[in-house]
Amino acid sequence: MSFVSSQFLLFFPVVTVLYFVIPHRFRWALLLAASCYFYMAFVPVYLLILLFTVSIDYVAAILIERTSDQQRKKSFLTLSILANLGVLAFFKYFNFANANLASLAGFLHWNYPIGSLSIILPIGLSFHTFQAISYTIEVYRGNQKVERHFGIYALYVMFYPQLVAGPIERPQNMLRQFRDVHTPDYERITDGLKQIAWGLFKKVVIADRLAVLVNEVFSNSYNYNGVVLLAASVSFAFQIFCDFSGYCDIALGAAKVMGFKLMTNFDRPYSSASFSEFWRRWHISLSTWFRDYLYIPLGGSRVLPLRHATNLMIVFVVSGLWHGANWTFVVWGAIHGLLQVIEIQVKRLGQQLPEKIRAIITDTRVARTVRVILVFAMVDFAWIFFRANDLDQALNFVSGLVSRFGSGLNTNTLSTISSLLGGRSELIIAFAAIAVMEAVHYTQARTSVSQLIRRQSLVVRWTLYAILVVSICALGLLGQQQFIYFQF
Repeated sequence: MSFVSSQFLLFFPVVTVLYFVIPHRFRWALLLAASCYFYMAFVPVYLLILLFTVSIDYVAAILIERTSDQQRKKSFLTLSILANLGVLAFFKYFNFANANLASLAGFLHWNYPIGSLSIILPIGLSFHTFQAISYTIEVYRGNQKVERHFGIYALYVMFYPQLVAGPIERPQNMLRQFRDVHTPDYERITDGLKQIAWGLFKKVVIADRLAVLVNEVFSNSYNYNGVVLLAASVSFAFQIFCDFSGYCDIALGAAKVMGFKLMTNFDRPYSSASFSEFWRRWHISLSTWFRDYLYIPLGGSRVLPLRHATNLMIVFVVSGLWHGANWTFVVWGAIHGLLQVIEIQVKRLGQQLPEKIRAIITDTRVARTVRVILVFAMVDFAWIFFRANDLDQALNFVSGLVSRFGSGLNTNTLSTISSLLGGRSELIIAFAAIAVMEAVHYTQARTSVSQLIRRQSLVVRWTLYAILVVSICALGLLGQQQFIYFQF
């Protein structure tokens, strides 16, 4: 079930009202049943895959806590991780690996008899797999007591607001909340509803509108000049941000209405002045997951420089593969890893500069603005590989962007971009909506927007709410584009 579907428009209020009406001891069962129904709305049979991995992890965690033998603990942990990653590998990476092996065999003129399988990737598999793995690791490390209530543990993995596309939660934050008694609270409920509306605005007014331009230009990049290609790449940067952060806003808002607090997954990432800062602000739940469960166990930064660079490259390449079984994602991850390595070297060189020069380069507002633009430009370049269907499409796009940029500096280019969006009015709406979003981000960096709105008069508040709802209904392209991260 999608957050932008008519089914969810009925599902959400019914589940929420029932949650507050029924006795507390039955609420976990309601949420678990609702989450199962929510997931079964996509492909019902794939609920069995979730139940399989949930059962494995539930038993493995109990066995880890029961035994005092460290080697046996490690064996149970390994079993849990292999079960989760095995399911993920089969559904997400089998055909990718098989196709590459077949290509290698063909190059070497070997006979390769294994064909591809007709399997559909279970929606959100990468997200709930990582969430489940974090539970058994934390139990193994002694940071989390085992959850013996099977239903509550299953709910931790399957909680419907963040089941399909995160944020990827940790057991320390979520498990205790399923036992807390939540009562209706007007301020919390209205804050949650406002966050849902804001997420819908970003998704259906901005992301889905920009998708029209992005889809056409990426599919036929050879037909357009370099300026149009640049417009499409920048549009995708805003599309994917508004699409994914919009989903997370709806998830956080839906959970907040019932009294649950999910972790923040985005924090104005395009205002980052460094690549490391970008990854502290973008998909925070995933970047911290890789930090805690891969980067630090590899040695993190407390190793020799070459090993540190290798650790960074491993993490970002694996992150790329997590996003999709395609070489485009591997390249995207490798680009970000390389950018991190280069940034570290530049910082080291900068430390050798005189203090006054270093202050001018790093501390002034102009210097930060230049760095923000540079970081966005490189992140946007990497997005080309993320969005492309294959490496050929990505390389053709980059080639056209460079070789045909000069030919795009004419008055017809704006008309082309307008027509690709559906007309001049669509271009104006897109620009205006992005400007509103950036104004909110600018304000949010200085004060809480929710508290700022709450301090306004009743007339001002409800006028703002009405404008937001009308914008979604009148300007939103409802139901036209699925959430991008559902494919992961």
